[in-house]
Amino acid sequence: MASGGGNNRNGTHRNSLKGTTTTSTASTDKPLSVNSNPSKPAFKNKSSPLTGASSGLRKSSPGSLGGGAAKDDAGVPGRVRVAVRLRPRNAEESVADADFADCVELQPELKRLKLRKNNWDTDTYEFDEVLTEFASQKRVYEVVAKPVVEGVLDGYNGTIMAYGQTGTGKTYTLGRLGEEDTANRGIMVRAMEDILAEVSPEIDSVLVSYLQLYMESLQDLLDPTNDNISIVEEPKSGDVSLPGATLVEIRDQQSFLELLRLGEAHRHAANTKLNTESSRSHALLMVHVKRTVKGREPAHSSDNGNSTSMARSLRPPLVRKGKLVVVDLAGSERIDKSGSDGHTREEAKSINLSLSALGKCINALAENSAHVPVRDSKLTRLLRDSFGGTARTSLVITVGPSPRHRGETASTIMFGQRAMKVENMLKLKEEFDYKSLARRLDIQLDKLIMEHERKQKAFEVEIERITAEAQNRISEAERNYADAVEKERLKYQKDYMESIKKLEEKWMMNQQNQGNERKEQMVHIAEEVAEVKKLLSKETSLRKAAEEEVDNLKSQLAQLKMSEALANSEILKLQKMVEDEVCQKEKLEGEISMLQSQLLHLSFEADETRKRLDRGGPGKVPGGLDSPVSQVRSQLKDSGNGEKASVAKLFEQVGLQKILSLLEAEDADVRIHAVKVVANLAAEETNQQKIVEAGGLKSLLMLLGSSEDETIHRVAAGAIANLAMNEKNQELIMSQGGISLLSTTASHAKDPQTLRMVAGAIANLCGNDKLQTKLRGEGGIKALLEIVKCGHPDVLAQVARGIANFAKCESRASTQGSKTGRSLLIEDGALPWIVQNANSDASPIRRHTELALCHLAQHEVNAKDMISEGALWELVRISQDCPREDIRTLAHRTLASSPDFIAGLKRLRIDY
Repeated sequence: MASGGGNNRNGTHRNSLKGTTTTSTASTDKPLSVNSNPSKPAFKNKSSPLTGASSGLRKSSPGSLGGGAAKDDAGVPGRVRVAVRLRPRNAEESVADADFADCVELQPELKRLKLRKNNWDTDTYEFDEVLTEFASQKRVYEVVAKPVVEGVLDGYNGTIMAYGQTGTGKTYTLGRLGEEDTANRGIMVRAMEDILAEVSPEIDSVLVSYLQLYMESLQDLLDPTNDNISIVEEPKSGDVSLPGATLVEIRDQQSFLELLRLGEAHRHAANTKLNTESSRSHALLMVHVKRTVKGREPAHSSDNGNSTSMARSLRPPLVRKGKLVVVDLAGSERIDKSGSDGHTREEAKSINLSLSALGKCINALAENSAHVPVRDSKLTRLLRDSFGGTARTSLVITVGPSPRHRGETASTIMFGQRAMKVENMLKLKEEFDYKSLARRLDIQLDKLIMEHERKQKAFEVEIERITAEAQNRISEAERNYADAVEKERLKYQKDYMESIKKLEEKWMMNQQNQGNERKEQMVHIAEEVAEVKKLLSKETSLRKAAEEEVDNLKSQLAQLKMSEALANSEILKLQKMVEDEVCQKEKLEGEISMLQSQLLHLSFEADETRKRLDRGGPGKVPGGLDSPVSQVRSQLKDSGNGEKASVAKLFEQVGLQKILSLLEAEDADVRIHAVKVVANLAAEETNQQKIVEAGGLKSLLMLLGSSEDETIHRVAAGAIANLAMNEKNQELIMSQGGISLLSTTASHAKDPQTLRMVAGAIANLCGNDKLQTKLRGEGGIKALLEIVKCGHPDVLAQVARGIANFAKCESRASTQGSKTGRSLLIEDGALPWIVQNANSDASPIRRHTELALCHLAQHEVNAKDMISEGALWELVRISQDCPREDIRTLAHRTLASSPDFIAGLKRLRIDY
């Protein structure tokens, strides 16, 4: 940043916001896409614009800055994108360089930059984006940073970095706050605006750290007392973390601006000849974004649904975590130009050393070097994920127009050119939020308990109401009954007394009448007495009815009490069900945790075993026709009983069916661990039949057809090769299209170990007499001949073993008379390869090919083809020099018994 040029931290470009309005180039410039390849490679030339094409893109290697990532994780290639931005002339340059032309010339429509060497010679370079001195801050953000910010919101790591000479506008591009004019806002402010607009404050989180690397000391700009933060690297994933850094949760844009002001106030700066406020440290803004993926959670059960089915339908929400790193590098400077002295000189040395270390790493990555010096500086350790790692990276290099600084401008341009050759493997970071699921289950459980308590309370109130109502009805009935009985008794007693009185009066009167009248009166009296008796019987029946009604009411009360007892027992059952659900939940969580730990442990042991096998080398192949799976089994036995115990323990505790169900899991890591466990189990003959009966063979074949992960292909092919050692299993493999799947896997495989496992499986199938025609018809022999293009000795040994097995079965069939005509191997073109490798330096290849030639030669119809391909010379050599006596004898007997071979020996004048 030139002194007096108005270009400092939070300064402005000279011509960017003047009264003269420049036209936007949005119609011709395209946003910088991280996943797309450039239409043309960057180039440099003297005069012709298209000579001297640059090298192609670079894949991530174990030595890359991001080399610590897990090798089995799937990634998406994404090259580092580089844009160049030109700062306008400042006041000092306008005076001092008035008679000189700018040292750079931009061609934004062609995305080219020309660097003047002199008045007649220029160097031309191509970049992903070329931004003139009139480009607005919004334009710079959209083409450089916005694709990276969108990737972070989608769950990828992203890096935005500015590199260039001091005073060329790096801090202006990245950290401008835009307090006076919002159009001047830098990438940091605009990126946070887009992030806050996309996240949900209720379920998402945004955490920010602001740091500076000063004199190789990592300091916290939000807590100046924390001036020695350690850098921690995960041993497995290679991710870099800063456990001592301050993390601030951001809810709104204003709090983020205050955080930036606080950090800028603590950042080291100094006044030099090139910049009045030169940054003396590298600033790093780290934004951690955690987003819940919407639309991936299953619908919740209704409130009146069964609690068990509701818990079973819940699934943990999917969470994506992205990290955005914005790096404002301190400017490179030459001490003789900047005038630094004393402590400022020491600061400049530290800055230049860290930038030099970064440049060495970029050079090593661009040149595909086996070693990348990541640990030479804390800056390169912090940026190991940004170059050659898993982050989506955009680099903006800033240059000035002054011809006095042409050397620094050329160095900056070459840094950008080398950075364009670095390719990262972008990896999506998402996981299931089991904590959120647990909180949701706790809330659901609390709701169920509250609902149960509410219903229980309502039930108890209803019981009390019914009981009180029944008691009131019984009391009222008893009172009404007593009153009615008393009234009836008094009425009948009164009527009775009156009737007695009337009868007595009549009797007294009738005593005086004649005898007939007396009889009539007596009859009448008897009738009235009978009537009175009827009334008394009626009263008695009414009393009995009232007593029966009282008994009914008492029985109803007893039934209500029984209902209350039943309700209480139902409440106890519901409480027990709730407790059972809680216990079941804890048991399931424990089982999930145990399965994950066991799978991780077993996967680690399997990886260690595989590494020991790989270190065994190609020369340790056992004799005979043993498959690579037998080799694995023998080395597993040598490795001790610890791993067997782990597999057996997992097999016994979890069960084969659960392990096989994990082969269809959505999580790729779970599938990889599960297929490794199945492969280890299949290495034992006692487990093979159980695996086949449980559907394991079918699941392994499905994995070969559906998965694109080469690790799964390698391990699944090894397990199938184990199972293919059994004749019954061989027929099952063929009937389920196994040869086609193995051939397809071989055609897409790049790893020699995968090809070795596939070739071993086909070789085992070649040893079955019943499957010869079908195996050849489905392309088994052609698949073996395609695999030999790999050239790896172990792979070629398995191909030779398969061909020897096939030739042996053909020879046996020809001897038994079940086969006539030329060998299928010769028809498919395998004979030239057999002859070529019959005298191979690798003893396993030579032994199998010699045996294959002897078996082919036993059938007379193959003799002419073998003579024409030069196999006769090899048969003579085998009969004389082969170290194995049985093969030597077989070759000698074949040559002596074949008329065609005898004639060929005479014609070639071979004394045999």
